[in-house]
Amino acid sequence: MKIYTKQGDAGQTTLYGGRKVSKSDLQIEAYGTIDELNSNIGFLAAHVDDKSILDLLLKCQQDLFVIGSHLAIDFDNPKKLKLPALPVARIPEFESEIDRMDSALKPLTQFILPSGSKAVAVAHISRTVCRRSERRVVAMSEHFDFDPVIMIYLNRFSDYLFVLARYVAHSQGIEDVCWLPPL
Repeated sequence: MKIYTKQGDAGQTTLYGGRKVSKSDLQIEAYGTIDELNSNIGFLAAHVDDKSILDLLLKCQQDLFVIGSHLAIDFDNPKKLKLPALPVARIPEFESEIDRMDSALKPLTQFILPSGSKAVAVAHISRTVCRRSERRVVAMSEHFDFDPVIMIYLNRFSDYLFVLARYVAHSQGIEDVCWLPPL
């Protein structure tokens, strides 16, 4: 596969299905932010040692490619495109992992700062990129009809990443850094 085609040099790209759109198009922004999230998850995985967490993060990277493919189609000219199934089963897996990790943590009583260690900070960065992805996908949903499981997945994944950041801090012996409101 050739990396450069020169087809996008004028600021256009092609959706899965053939239609050309501007690279600033809302749809491109949505699945481009999913790609950005995927890269951040790879960066997070490079900072985590727990095998079960690494395994789930790798599954999530696979999921994000599937989600991106569903967002990259030409919704104005839907063809019978063969797309992989959306990872709906991952949502209860996130919930189970959130509950498992949260049970080891002190209850939250106030806002916390996204800091602590490199791994914790990267988990929080990944969480915020996931939230941005969710916002872009929600904006896209106002113009296109697609399976809402994508929005549910991103919402739950960002919840997972928040709890993961706290759990990683806990496993490293780092206390949550609480936000101190100004007096």
